[in-house]
Amino acid sequence: MNAADSDTLPVHVLLQRAEELRLAGDYRAGCEMARAAADRAASIGDGTGEAAALRCLGTQLMRVGRQEEAIAACRKAAVILEGLGDRVGLCEVLTLQAMPLIELGVHDEALGVLATARDIAQDLGNRELLYWVHNRTGVVRGSMGDRELSTESLMLALDMAEGMNAEARFCILNNVSDNAVYEVTRLRGRGETEAAERVLTGALGYVADALRLAREARHPFREAISLDNYGMLLALAGDLDTAARLIEEARLIAVRAGYRTLESAALQHQARVRLMRGEHTEAIAGLRLALDRAHEAGEKPMAMEISRELSEAHERIGDFVAALAFYRDFHDLERELHNQVAAARARMAAHHFELDNVRLEAENARLEAELHRARSAELAADNVVWQRQATEDALTGLPNRRSVDDRLPKLVAAGGRVTVAVADVDFFKRVNDRYGHLVGDEVLRRIAGIFLDQAGETDLVARFGGEEFLIALHGCGIEDARARCELLRAGVAAYPWDSIEPGLTVTISVGLAEVAGPASLTEAMSRADQRLYDAKRSGRNRVHAD
Repeated sequence: MNAADSDTLPVHVLLQRAEELRLAGDYRAGCEMARAAADRAASIGDGTGEAAALRCLGTQLMRVGRQEEAIAACRKAAVILEGLGDRVGLCEVLTLQAMPLIELGVHDEALGVLATARDIAQDLGNRELLYWVHNRTGVVRGSMGDRELSTESLMLALDMAEGMNAEARFCILNNVSDNAVYEVTRLRGRGETEAAERVLTGALGYVADALRLAREARHPFREAISLDNYGMLLALAGDLDTAARLIEEARLIAVRAGYRTLESAALQHQARVRLMRGEHTEAIAGLRLALDRAHEAGEKPMAMEISRELSEAHERIGDFVAALAFYRDFHDLERELHNQVAAARARMAAHHFELDNVRLEAENARLEAELHRARSAELAADNVVWQRQATEDALTGLPNRRSVDDRLPKLVAAGGRVTVAVADVDFFKRVNDRYGHLVGDEVLRRIAGIFLDQAGETDLVARFGGEEFLIALHGCGIEDARARCELLRAGVAAYPWDSIEPGLTVTISVGLAEVAGPASLTEAMSRADQRLYDAKRSGRNRVHAD
């Protein structure tokens, strides 16, 4: 049977075939059959059948990477179900809709639809609906990097999975296992070794059960993703040989079935295992191949992550120029992804308007709310501009000294190790004298960009004035901070300054001191200044620390 036969077949037959294709992992053919079922149902006025077909279509569109179409299918199904008064069906569709929203990076909207679904599930007292809400909420939180909240939601869902069907049990077991890969790493990084080992031991049991369920269902997508997760967990447990074998099995399944995103992930994880073995050259080659596959699949978030890992891998072997290049690629992709999300939001807003004839009153209320938010945002933007003028350096866009006086004590008081670095441009007066102040200004802007590209989310980068900068490294002791500042120094020295003016070269000197606590901040700044002067006296273009 194919979609061309749909004109003569009942809706329930088409829908049954679409579900069979979905359960077999043949998502492309399943999309065609589900769309045919939806069109057939719409043509005969069968709202219940159309909504069911649209839900099936949304599930499979998501799996083949067509996220915006999946969202459109879910939204149309939601409108129909609202009209039918089917609150169970509406909750199911909203829970599904969260997944393509996550893939697009629209996390706030994903959490919004899940909040609505949770209210419905709780009002109905429906345990199975609530299970799916907790499961998907855990996935959203994990995608946002909040592993603690992710674990909390996923474990709530796991506790509710008893007695549910194999697909539901596989889903939560796989999601808990995937989250554990990141949670174990996070806990080990915080020195919580016993907690990390408990999570790892539990996750190895969960992923083994997930793999068993995938194989019993003869479902290639589920088998590939659970094999990949199993491999990564075994690598964290130290069994690198078995880890490599399982991840390769996952990659081969993905290649055979045409799951390009899973193939990219497997290549990326193979490279991580090679890095654990100390095989840096082979790991870098694998990461480059994974990056190519991620670009081919249009997976910008994955390409971002791989670019960051390539930067770190090159840094490990001392190739700071390549490390800096991939770090720039990471930030370029980050900007592209931001623009892509904004464009997706605009297209999704346009789709809302297409549903006006079905939900006109609700849409008018939404438009009024958006207008109110726009007006509020305009007022807030005016306030932000005023605040920026007071606390931002006009040349580089970095925080100025006034901002540092406010933010740095708060950063130290927040807890965790903090190291302050004072960086100064070597022979900057010569740059101004030889090339002019316009070139000097551009040098400062470019250096600010280099510092920002390599700064962590909780770090503080500021311009103190003239050619002097402050970098406050949060979560870093003196040795880690020294290594990071060496990368900054090398990045400035390797920058193609002659693209601004022929013959132009620029270097920096850096002084470091670790802050013992809030009361010693002033003293640490003084020591960092002294280390900077030591670096200058020792020949410049170097990093000196306590």
